[in-house]
Amino acid sequence: MGRLQRDHDADTTPVSTFVQVLSRHGLLMGVIALSLVLVTGVSAVVLALEPMAQRPTVYLAALAVILGLFFAYLKYRTFPSGLYQLLWIVYLLYISVVEEMAFRLYLPSVLESSLGSLAAVVLSNGLFGAIHYFTLRWKLSHCVVTALGGIGLSRLLESSGDLVLVILVHFVATFLNTPRAPDGPA
Repeated sequence: MGRLQRDHDADTTPVSTFVQVLSRHGLLMGVIALSLVLVTGVSAVVLALEPMAQRPTVYLAALAVILGLFFAYLKYRTFPSGLYQLLWIVYLLYISVVEEMAFRLYLPSVLESSLGSLAAVVLSNGLFGAIHYFTLRWKLSHCVVTALGGIGLSRLLESSGDLVLVILVHFVATFLNTPRAPDGPA
């Protein structure tokens, strides 16, 4: 059993393969993000990407440094670093993008008009943590930390207005949390 997952019983199975993670977590998060974009429009993303549009080389350099550090970490830990691992890192970037769009950018803005700003952020990030409990079968304590981390990322987005910065922070945190692809070569 992975360190993040709660125990399973005879009626449930662990989420232990890359395909399971993609289908249970990645697909759901992508559908949520796409649905929110379709309902609310792309203007929020365009505005939140403005800092990157003004200085794209800074963000590309930051991504290159981050990826270099990831592969150095994998080598240091003697984890495999082939194509399968590269696909996992691409997935981690994808999930960072769709989760930030959905739970930090769009969902709070949709909820804010009826709940207020603070409640919208708390509810959005509570849902973010709960989804990890069900889709990835994470332990409750990890989901609570995930929700709290989401609140921190919401604060970073609010103070910086920079969606790409928040995505990169999420990407690093997600990699450090799960650096190795599930069921990959040992």
